[in-house]
Amino acid sequence: MSFPTLQNDTFLRACWRQATPHTPVWLMRQAGRYLPEYRDTRAKAGSFMGLATNVDYATEVTLQPLERYPLDAAILFSDILTVPDAMGLGLSFALGEGPRFASPVRDEAAVHALRVPDMNSLKYVFNAVTSIRHALKGRVPLIGFSGSPWTLACYMVEGAGSDDYRLVKSMLYSRPDLMHHMLAINADAVAAYLNAQIEAGAQAVMIFDSWGGVLADGAFQQFSLAYTQRVLAQLHRAHDGTDIPRIVFTKGGGLWLEQMGDLDCEVLGLDWTMNLGKARALVGDRKALQGNIDPNVLFAPPPQIQAEVARVLESFGPPHQGPGAGAGHIFNLGHGISQFTPPEHVSALVEAVHSHSRQQRA
Repeated sequence: MSFPTLQNDTFLRACWRQATPHTPVWLMRQAGRYLPEYRDTRAKAGSFMGLATNVDYATEVTLQPLERYPLDAAILFSDILTVPDAMGLGLSFALGEGPRFASPVRDEAAVHALRVPDMNSLKYVFNAVTSIRHALKGRVPLIGFSGSPWTLACYMVEGAGSDDYRLVKSMLYSRPDLMHHMLAINADAVAAYLNAQIEAGAQAVMIFDSWGGVLADGAFQQFSLAYTQRVLAQLHRAHDGTDIPRIVFTKGGGLWLEQMGDLDCEVLGLDWTMNLGKARALVGDRKALQGNIDPNVLFAPPPQIQAEVARVLESFGPPHQGPGAGAGHIFNLGHGISQFTPPEHVSALVEAVHSHSRQQRA
């Protein structure tokens, strides 16, 4: 499969810890409800899944933030829950509400009925990846993604978002055998899903362990980290002669960053509670780091946004310059952008990242 030549490889160079002219920036959920043009397209599509399963709409909304902002990467427009949906759990989204499964997995029979889904049932995702790669015309790289095995299991057992994780943790502590069985299937499904995205044109892949931080120490290593590593071990290292960097983001995972430094990936994502300089000291030059400004900074006036951007960039320390690999940094939010964010404040953030990081290299 041939695609247009990549013009801006700053994001990929940072993933590989190579020198870049500025710190690259993209935002988690950058294609989303804070953009009026996204809301218009979603209204045309009729529903979230109507948007995500339509190749033309998914391509359109993936490119929308790039039309507004000089971002250094695009991320596939989809949802982390497409994989359990393909397992037959019946995913739905009500406007203004989170995702919901019609058939949550809460007993032994339901766990043992789980199978790695036929990837053909997710072809709409892979077709969107290919369509987006062509539509980008080489402007920036395209990131594919999935939820982590643990985060998917949380939704699969709870049946929706949760405040206390009571159902999934009850299974984890009372029937760890069932939880391990589910996580093994999830890990193999996520690996197949991400590999298919790579084959369709994704130039980097990211695993979102959004709920990893709710686990106790010990449980995190056993039920989240081990299965994230199981995914990573199966992923394509390269495709069509190009190396594919792998990013792992655990919300609330700063406590375990040193252990996460041993993961077989290139980039670790950080939430806003972690100091980037300390993170850099913990993982050394083994991993590039991605993050980690508090998304709520975007509700402050532009001068405060600029000051916070500078603070985050300075906390990382001097950027790597010169030949070879050193320390890599990709600027991002510490979690997804809020739907209430003023779009013009994102302009201030992106401009501040580029200008301040160029000054750091002057």
